[in-house]
Amino acid sequence: AAVVIVLTAVKSAAVIVVPFLLSLFLAVIFSPLFTWLNARGVPQGLSLLAVMLLFVLLMGVVGMLIGSSVQDFSANLPLYEAKLETSMAGFIGTLEGWGIVLPERELSSTFDPKAVMQYAASLLKNIGSVLADGFVILFTVIFILLEAGQFRSKIDHINGNKEDFRHFEEVIEKIKHYMALKAVISAFTGIVVTLLLMVVGVDYAILWGVIAFLFNFIPNIGSIIAAVPAVLLALIQLGSVSALIVTAIYVAVNVIIGSVVEPKVMGRGLGLSTLVVFLSLIFWGWLLGPVGMLLSIPLTIMAKIAMESQENTRWIAVLLGTAEEKK
Repeated sequence: AAVVIVLTAVKSAAVIVVPFLLSLFLAVIFSPLFTWLNARGVPQGLSLLAVMLLFVLLMGVVGMLIGSSVQDFSANLPLYEAKLETSMAGFIGTLEGWGIVLPERELSSTFDPKAVMQYAASLLKNIGSVLADGFVILFTVIFILLEAGQFRSKIDHINGNKEDFRHFEEVIEKIKHYMALKAVISAFTGIVVTLLLMVVGVDYAILWGVIAFLFNFIPNIGSIIAAVPAVLLALIQLGSVSALIVTAIYVAVNVIIGSVVEPKVMGRGLGLSTLVVFLSLIFWGWLLGPVGMLLSIPLTIMAKIAMESQENTRWIAVLLGTAEEKK
């Protein structure tokens, strides 16, 4: 009953909770740079200023890219939908010419590419609306970074148990390590996808690169979700051959970066089972909306690490993990 009450309160306060969670994860990503500058003798004020200037620059670039591209994409959405219907009708006609008869009505109700395009547009609008709260997120990140150095003394004051603080520090360090490396790898993924889509000639290549960056935080299925709108747009704009090329690009990027580069860089990692990834995507998406989907894996990993740190909850962390972790 308490869990239901808490989740209901979080869902009702999603307008406040989502910007705070974004600020928290951005602070975690930028904190190594802030700590590194402090360790090199740079005053705290100048270190914070440098981090914030980098943050504002990145937010401005991403906001401009998403804002202009989403408006243009939304304006052209009816045209894309009409072309997609024509392509589907041509595909069904080709199959019928080969003697393969498909129930067109049932097929359209089961697989509706238009709905995918509309969902992609609405998802981008939601992300853009969250980025519009940039000043709130910026100031929250500033205050989190300023308070970070005082967490140790506060926890020591609340509870003098050194073991409790060691667990807490271990959780924070693992999350920082994961988020920082994941952000770098995701940024590299987005850049590679953008450049390759530009070579193919797909519209809004930078936008699809930003989506690849964001959805790379969702392992296993994130790259598949990110590929769907780009492949459909390539099919509409350039034809089936280009759509196959774009599909091959996403598969190659996912295999090379996701299965080769990322495990070597991140080591053993903080793996979650595929079922947990899928269920956490649904759960956090329901609870916090589209941004919750993007943060679903970091949030679940936070819960998993916290449970691993306590003996009485370690069994839950084992259930959330993969079989390889138990070997």
